[in-house]
Amino acid sequence: MRLLRLLKNDLAQETAEWVKDDIISESQAEVICQRYGADYHQRNNRSLGYNVLVALGYLFIGLSVITLLGANWEQIPRGVRMSGLIALTMCTQLVAVKKYTSGKTSAATGIFLLGNLFYGASIILIAQIYHLGEHMPDGVFWWALGCLLIAVTTRSPWIMLQTLLLALIWFFTEVDLGFYPIAFPLFLVGSLWVLMRGSSSLLLFFLTVVSFVFYAEYSLAKFWSVDRYYFFGHENAVVSISFFILMYAFSHWLHQRNSVAAKDYASLLSVWSLRFGLLLMLVLSFEWPWEELIKTYWDHKQSMLLLVAFFLTAALGLAVLTQKIQMVLVAVIGFLIPLFAVITIDDPSLATYLQVMSNLALIIWGGWLILKGIQLGISHYFFLGLCAILITALIRYIALIGDYIGGAVLFLAFAGLLLGAAKYWKKTQFKEAKA
Repeated sequence: MRLLRLLKNDLAQETAEWVKDDIISESQAEVICQRYGADYHQRNNRSLGYNVLVALGYLFIGLSVITLLGANWEQIPRGVRMSGLIALTMCTQLVAVKKYTSGKTSAATGIFLLGNLFYGASIILIAQIYHLGEHMPDGVFWWALGCLLIAVTTRSPWIMLQTLLLALIWFFTEVDLGFYPIAFPLFLVGSLWVLMRGSSSLLLFFLTVVSFVFYAEYSLAKFWSVDRYYFFGHENAVVSISFFILMYAFSHWLHQRNSVAAKDYASLLSVWSLRFGLLLMLVLSFEWPWEELIKTYWDHKQSMLLLVAFFLTAALGLAVLTQKIQMVLVAVIGFLIPLFAVITIDDPSLATYLQVMSNLALIIWGGWLILKGIQLGISHYFFLGLCAILITALIRYIALIGDYIGGAVLFLAFAGLLLGAAKYWKKTQFKEAKA
């Protein structure tokens, strides 16, 4: 039922059909929708398609006005330009404030988004008037900061999404010039505030996690740099892996909260953590990544191991707290063994053994996900495990491990695993039908 939480905007419409067909009563439909955070009567929210159309409509209004101003920019007197830009921004935002205070939050959000576009255009055009362009990212920063104040005040996920996207533009332009965006955590804190105090938004939650990963990785790269430019090495990848193990453990803790939004966020975090794990294991199923890791001279080994120890200890702590120790413990041990091997053993032949171990781990992990998906009724576990086995089989068909005999044995193992899973599924269904 976790996938159902990600599709809850369609749940109210579906339950309405069930009520219409006399499958369930209206009160039962309300209880079902309440369980998954959906609004059966559709009074408190509108469809995603409606919100996207309104947002795009306001976007094109803003682009139209900005294009019109840009086309006649040189013909407009400087004083009129300055006062016109300020008046346009203030009037738009005041209309949005009036809508918001009167309880029309959806309309106010759209107008706030439009006003933020005018605010950004005003910063850019006023900087052009007075030739203020010594450090270009500063303009984007002040644009994002102004949007942040509105997003935090209104607790609107849509305005916070706009803010975080602008903050990411500022972030990447800043680091591209060799500077460190020290104020970026301010936007992450604002995003967390909106997620906790405003209405739930899976898109904002996902973007916040991604933004945090970028900020953490670039912070490490800056800490490990020897000059003004950022250092990215294998240490960054190792820390990222340990962080995603922590995120998977955190998703279990989040899922046990009473909040419906927390359960939604937990489902999303769990899904993408497992997908990241699948992608990583597929990369490590080849020999060349292990060869590169073995040849690497670990310049920042101590600080890297300190961070890895912190993340993995926190992950194990959350796993014990949520009584979900098995999967997290296997991930931690499976990660630490090859890490210890590539750091301490300088032997190129080790890459082949680690490759074989990675393929076996991928098969076992895929089989475990399939069985857990059947046992717990979690569809994304089942399909992710199935993808892991099928993709591994395809890769090994293209590049066999060792020789044809090894490939044939591996394919037989795949067949046995899938047939065993099918038998287990049939047995489980028979028990459920008998009960």
